[in-house]
Amino acid sequence: MEQLTLGGIVRPVIVGIAGCSGSGKTTLARELALELEATLFPFDYYYRDLAHLPLEERAHSNFDHPDSLESELLLEHLEMLAMSKPISRPIYDFATHTRVPGKTERVEPAQVILVEGILALHYVELRGLFDFSIYVDAPHEVCLMRRIHRDVRERGRTEASVKEQFEATALPMAERYVLPSREFATLTVQGTDSLDWSVEQVLSRLHARGLR
Repeated sequence: MEQLTLGGIVRPVIVGIAGCSGSGKTTLARELALELEATLFPFDYYYRDLAHLPLEERAHSNFDHPDSLESELLLEHLEMLAMSKPISRPIYDFATHTRVPGKTERVEPAQVILVEGILALHYVELRGLFDFSIYVDAPHEVCLMRRIHRDVRERGRTEASVKEQFEATALPMAERYVLPSREFATLTVQGTDSLDWSVEQVLSRLHARGLR
């Protein structure tokens, strides 16, 4: 793998992975993390803590808008990993829309860092850190189906609430912020293709650029 340097320090290769919620980007990121022995850096840990709001109001917040993420902390932590320094990232509870108080998770840097989130290609400051970027594309109906399956099983949601949120915020925000970010991707893969094929495309392109 090509050794990039930052202030004399061997710098990890940083790869951004974006796409709409339910597109398959998280599945791709996890598989690539195994293939590349990479540190996975998901945006999901960086949602703002809504503990100051009543539970009902939290549930109706717009979690697909850029302001829902503490992007300042996210950028600070990614810059630390880029300098091969460990971080203590927050732990987020999706059932209550709050951060677990007083607890963090130590994350160690690796030769490759995979930055994964719907808005990974939205923030200009983050894009400046990427050596390579991927956009995972998928039809809205596929994204909704997968989102229902995930949120009901993993986040304590009801199917009706997932559909309501999708129509009210997820879809409009995707069209406003996520879809336009496709133009900044080095590579676009289809979230409906086989996982093996998507992984092969990414690894081939990384190899061609001397990043693997």
